[in-house]
Amino acid sequence: MKKDTKIDNHRPYKISHQTLCITAINFEKQSLIGYVELSLYPQKPDLRRLKINSKQCRIYRVCINDTWEAAFLYNDPTLEICQGDAKQRNLDFFQNCHLSAMTAVEADNANGEVTIRLPQEAFPLMAEMRAIRISIEFSLDNPKGGVHFVVPNIEGSLAERGAHMFSYGHENSSRLWFPCVDTFSEPCSWKLEFTVDREMTAVSCGDLIEVIYTPDMKKKTFHYYLSTPTAAPNIALAVGPFEILVDPNMHEVTHFCLPHLSSVLKHTTSYLHESFEFYEELLSSRYPYSCYKQVFVDESYVDASSYATMTIFSVDLLHSSRIIDQTFITRRLMATAVAEQFFGAFIAMQSWNDAWLPKGMANYLSSLFIKKTFGNNEHKMTIYKHLQDVCEYESRVGGVVLDPVGKETNQHFSIKSPHTVSPKYLEVFVKKALLVIRMLEFRLGSELLLQVLNKLQALAFTASQQKFFANTWSNMLVSTSSFLKIIYTVTGKDIQPFIDLWVYQSGCAHFFGNFVFNRKRNVVELEIKQDHNAKGALKYVGPLTVTIQELDGSFNHTFKIEENKTKFEITCHSKSRRNKKKKIPLITGEEVDMDLSAMDADSPVLWLRVDADLQLLRHVTWEQPDYMWQYQLKFERDVSAQLQGIWALEHYPTPQTRLALTDTIENEHCFYKVRMDACICLAKVANSMVAGWTGPPAMMIMFKKMFGSHSCQAIIRQNNFSNFQHYFLLKTIPMAMANLRTVHCICPPEVMRFLLDLFKYNDNSKNKYSDNYYRAALIDAMSATITPAVTPVVISEHGKSTDSLTADTKQFLEEITRCLNLEKLLPCYRHTVTVSCIRAIRSLQKFGHLPNDPELFKSYAAYGVFRDVRLAAFSAIVDFIKVDRNTDTLKWLLDIIETDPDNLVRHGALQLLIENPPFKKSDSNPLNTDGLVERLWKMMNSSLSHDSRLRCGIADLYHVLYGRTRPTCLAIPESVLVLNLKEKTTMLNPTIVPEKTEDELFDEMSQAEETTPTKGSQSEDVEMIDVDVTPEKKPLFVRGESHDQRETGTKRKASSPLIDLKPNLESSNMNVKPEPVQSDDSSGFKLKIKIGLKSTEAGTSFLTSAPTTIISPQPVPTTPGGSFASEFMKFVGMKSDSESPSTSGQLQQPPLLPSQPPERKRESSVSRLSEDSSSPSHAPQTVSDVPSTPSGPSNPVPPPIATPGSHAVDLTTKPPTEGEGSSSKHHKAKKKKNKHKHKHKHKHKHKHDRPDKKEAKDKEKSEKPEKERHMDLYSSGTSNFNSPAIQAEAPSSPDFEVI
Repeated sequence: MKKDTKIDNHRPYKISHQTLCITAINFEKQSLIGYVELSLYPQKPDLRRLKINSKQCRIYRVCINDTWEAAFLYNDPTLEICQGDAKQRNLDFFQNCHLSAMTAVEADNANGEVTIRLPQEAFPLMAEMRAIRISIEFSLDNPKGGVHFVVPNIEGSLAERGAHMFSYGHENSSRLWFPCVDTFSEPCSWKLEFTVDREMTAVSCGDLIEVIYTPDMKKKTFHYYLSTPTAAPNIALAVGPFEILVDPNMHEVTHFCLPHLSSVLKHTTSYLHESFEFYEELLSSRYPYSCYKQVFVDESYVDASSYATMTIFSVDLLHSSRIIDQTFITRRLMATAVAEQFFGAFIAMQSWNDAWLPKGMANYLSSLFIKKTFGNNEHKMTIYKHLQDVCEYESRVGGVVLDPVGKETNQHFSIKSPHTVSPKYLEVFVKKALLVIRMLEFRLGSELLLQVLNKLQALAFTASQQKFFANTWSNMLVSTSSFLKIIYTVTGKDIQPFIDLWVYQSGCAHFFGNFVFNRKRNVVELEIKQDHNAKGALKYVGPLTVTIQELDGSFNHTFKIEENKTKFEITCHSKSRRNKKKKIPLITGEEVDMDLSAMDADSPVLWLRVDADLQLLRHVTWEQPDYMWQYQLKFERDVSAQLQGIWALEHYPTPQTRLALTDTIENEHCFYKVRMDACICLAKVANSMVAGWTGPPAMMIMFKKMFGSHSCQAIIRQNNFSNFQHYFLLKTIPMAMANLRTVHCICPPEVMRFLLDLFKYNDNSKNKYSDNYYRAALIDAMSATITPAVTPVVISEHGKSTDSLTADTKQFLEEITRCLNLEKLLPCYRHTVTVSCIRAIRSLQKFGHLPNDPELFKSYAAYGVFRDVRLAAFSAIVDFIKVDRNTDTLKWLLDIIETDPDNLVRHGALQLLIENPPFKKSDSNPLNTDGLVERLWKMMNSSLSHDSRLRCGIADLYHVLYGRTRPTCLAIPESVLVLNLKEKTTMLNPTIVPEKTEDELFDEMSQAEETTPTKGSQSEDVEMIDVDVTPEKKPLFVRGESHDQRETGTKRKASSPLIDLKPNLESSNMNVKPEPVQSDDSSGFKLKIKIGLKSTEAGTSFLTSAPTTIISPQPVPTTPGGSFASEFMKFVGMKSDSESPSTSGQLQQPPLLPSQPPERKRESSVSRLSEDSSSPSHAPQTVSDVPSTPSGPSNPVPPPIATPGSHAVDLTTKPPTEGEGSSSKHHKAKKKKNKHKHKHKHKHKHKHDRPDKKEAKDKEKSEKPEKERHMDLYSSGTSNFNSPAIQAEAPSSPDFEVI
């Protein structure tokens, strides 16, 4: 066994318990306010700072043990991935920056957006390794992600309107709605409290302990307690006027739905207890929690999101007993959600590298339940379709690595974080995880695998019952290495080679083979090759099973696939028969009669299959005669073999193929999905045989025989869907017939009349099931008959005319209009008929029967229309954009993707655009403009920072349109690229100026706290500050090289800006005049900045992160009349002028009490909550609250930004001596020394290189700054405000923003 190679995440503390309390929720303002308490144990005695995750929350204060307030720093590099003014626009650059930004806030790396500095009073507790409690007060106002509010714009109270809210997220995204340690590897117990309006119900994780009403009886508080250790990403909340249904078969299970849906809720969930019983019996383990809740909400992020003890579903999954099609989808999702309670919530992943285990195990369990519920054929077909999807994705896009530890794929996104991978990749990832767990079932055996899963559950349950210790709850986490150890413990088998091949590597095996029968030796000679050079191909070495069906039965043969061996032999058990009638035994044990006239008289082989049980991740291309495919389709009982036969027979359009497909369709014992595929294949074969086809159109007689009236077969019988196989064939056969074409490539007229008759005679009056899916299928079938118009539609002065339409097309258009009008009066389930009508109208437009006009689709795509209808309209609009190349419509669609309230619709519209892009890479297209490039780049760089799924989807679209290189429509500036001819690489010209690290900012804060002067003690002397802008040895972004191979130490031009920040605070008046000064360090230089104070030397170090802001521990105002000046002192932005040859700017100090408000007004968070809210007034003050005069006792004097007489601090290394900070001779000596030291460092000179240092210095002295440079400084005075308001609009480059 290999040793555990996992590295501990080095988090310096462990969390034992967390309390989450939401004290008020305002639906009108879409805001909430509350606090969290984290009980943690330090893991080292010198713990001084700790990091937690919190995104977009506004933090008011951080308190230790309810006694000492702590300073905290907010730094979120994910707000803007690629910072600075560099004009890089290629995805490789974005990918590197994206992974760096996500790693910088990843809790598994002991990082986070918020860094808390513990006060000195808490140091003795740290030294004694005693537990502390950290309280964080926060609010959330109009969140962009993490929490979704649904407030219908109709009359009535919130409850009458069905207003509700719920949390959501992509993987670990709990940080979006409350401060936490947002990782699966930090489980703890939870206490959850939610105060809501009286008519609302709050549903959350754990057991409901009590519900307490407020004295005025207007609000109530729900108290939940979750004793089972659970990670923060598995915590959720849903609040709304829910109707409650206790499961009659399992009282521990409760279902919640929106008003007036309880009847369909009861039917939809009636079977759920079966899944619990199945899993408990299968695993020999009880359900790990004491309760389970299902909440059905509108506008859900995904169809199903599983959390500890609860799952949030889409309300669209509910259905009545009259609906057939939705039942299969809903039951599958609900069964998977219950399985994810065992693996995913109770047993979670150790890290993202181990995500394949809980995802694969949960889907493996649900697949077994589907096998029990819907049958073995449904299960086998699902597995086969998953296998096809995985192989197709890996061969088209690239490999999927289940455990990406230390490995990266050659794709346009990083696979090392769930927030950087493509959404499509994640879908395939889950399917591949299921397939690998299933492969493990074949390797170990079904019983042993279930014993392993039972062992995991038993260890986790034992750990969950124990009290907190350092590693007590580690058994509730599963990793690849721990999984291997448990398998070895239970089975004694070492599956490390299996893991190395299928988990640590990407790709699937590609087999190509054929065979011949050697009559003399009575052997079958096989030739099986692998294509190692294909994209997504895996070099497979190991066993491969070949199944051969002979005259005397079916036999399995296992061969060892080796590197150079491609030929194998199979000795046949049978001999050829000549004119001997005998039944053929199949692998199932049954014996059948076959017509052997088509086969080779000398060969006993009927057909041959490779890997019949789907034991490998493989793609097989197999060659054998057409009669063998026909035998395989007709007599093989495995649905995957039947599908292979159908797909192979598409290439053999012969009468024998026609007969085999017809027999399959008419065979009542054949699986209905195989019969459906046979219908589609028969239509293709008929089109290939159109010249020699005899008789009526394909399937016409068959359909009339199965569904026609007994007295007149031309008229269809009344609908009766009690036979589900016939129901699905009834929908499929008309669609297949609609694809038939004559020699003139038009649909046969008799087929058109046949379809119109189906509309005419459709009667569902006596059917107990709804026919909405059948009517939608008929419209889709009519749409498939449309062929290009001979004469386009005429648009006359009186409007659009249909005079030029053929009679059949005109009749079809009338039928569509009738259906749409009927839908408005009597809408069917999920508006399936409207969806099909929209698709049909687009087909009529596309083929010239109707004028191209997107306005109809835009009306159906508006917010408030049912989700499926909107997505159908978006599909038509995407096709319209591609055909008509309409720029305005494309901009409109991008606006929807960026701003629509429904997250799933935004994601769906984006996926439609990716699947049907308006143009491809290097296409000459009027849509391919630099404006579109900048729009997409801004969206994925900063605008969509709160939705990782959407951000990665935009990156996919960018890759489809432009590839991984710089878009060709953009000009390449001279100053952007530097060519290294020797190493044949291209790198970004460095324009990096280091920012202050959090250590330096905290030290600067401490310096300011220690030396804060009294009022009126500020010195007016000029002070020279040396700011060290020496970059650390940080790699540059070099295209084509790995992160570890990039060059370091390249100097930054003096004229290059640090970062371009848009906001300009006009009220500042502190002048800063930087002058370049040589430093002792050979890798950089310093800037001498005049700020009107005494000399202080300070250094900064490189930090590739988003803007940072430090907030001092100050009391929160409880009255609305607090001073704004002290809060305003904390905000000094930063702006640069890249045109200036020297880095110059102005830093202005705001007056103590500004008489004029700044340009950006902050919204009062007091108004964010309703008037009857009982929440504390922990809110920042607006500009209007600030008095216009400096007098008044309520306006404390803010501290100066820099203090006179303070010692110089070298923040990059250690504090220098007092003399170093105050001596100007010391600076000159350093300048002179470094001038000679760097004399021969950079001999070649580019056009964009900085001028001579002496000339630059003289020029800096003579030039005045053109723009303001804003620097975010820490104010340590008696501020009444700790956290500024978040901007209403996303900045083009990151503002200094505090939660």
